Amino acid sequence: MLWEIYAERMILLSKSRSYSRRSVGVMLVVGVLAGLTVGGGVGVIAASSTKTVTVCANKKTNMLRYAKNGKCVTKTETKVVVNQTGARGATGLRGATGARGARGATGAAGSSFTARSVCGSDGTTLCAVGVQGPGGGTVFYVDTEGRYSDFDYLEVAPTDASSGVAWSTTTPDCGLLADTDCRVAFVTTSGEALNHVAIGTGRAATAAIVARHDAGAVDKGDYAAGIADEYTTPTATDWFLPSKDELNEMCKYARNTGQAAGAGTACSGGTLRSGFSSASYWSSSDVGAYAWFQRFYNNLQIATFKYDSGYVRPVRAF
Repeated sequence: MLWEIYAERMILLSKSRSYSRRSVGVMLVVGVLAGLTVGGGVGVIAASSTKTVTVCANKKTNMLRYAKNGKCVTKTETKVVVNQTGARGATGLRGATGARGARGATGAAGSSFTARSVCGSDGTTLCAVGVQGPGGGTVFYVDTEGRYSDFDYLEVAPTDASSGVAWSTTTPDCGLLADTDCRVAFVTTSGEALNHVAIGTGRAATAAIVARHDAGAVDKGDYAAGIADEYTTPTATDWFLPSKDELNEMCKYARNTGQAAGAGTACSGGTLRSGFSSASYWSSSDVGAYAWFQRFYNNLQIATFKYDSGYVRPVRAF
């Protein structure tokens, strides 16, 4: 090894009169340590190495020698182990706090829905789809996402209110301009009519239709919304003709499709439950001279003439 040769030369120098033993000892120590910390040389231990080296110091002369076998003469030499791992130092000071990370995406809004125990024949059962509602009908829609502030449930009447009636009848005080009959014009303005399609709008649509027909002194038994408005059960009088989207939710229940609630899913498949007719049911949503009804025998919603005949199945919200 390179530093071993260096050590041997130092020992030879110690025998020369030109150097004192103390000087040579110091030079040898320096040489040994230098050899141990130089990387890449022949027989040299790199600074990053964990290998230890044993050096023996003569007690009398202070001269050093490399102990290849790691052993020294106890009586005459002192053992020195080089490159030992020392004790672990104390933990350093805590570093500065890093920069604040980017703000995460806003989470979805929580639901404000609270289930009610006002259903069933005793009025104390937890309300759910398929359970008897407070009005004596059946719950077919639950607003579990808290979308509507004025109701949580929709309930369908226990029976059909009519098995064949027109959506509207002739009256000169009806329609958009209040000078045509309701069968050929929007009951309200076109913009309002479009707002009477969604879930939660059937009650307002029914009220608008009834108001127009009342202005023309039309008997409520002659048109769909009037029949729904007059419908009563022993425990409820606030029934109305469902909007287009509310009727679609009723279809999902009536046909037992097992589909998720919401206007984004059209009634599809399933088998018609008992208590519902394989017929076309009116909604309270109109489109000028047409109004929407839904065929419970094939699920389809169609805009048809207001003078056509259809079934009436009232609903209520609570």
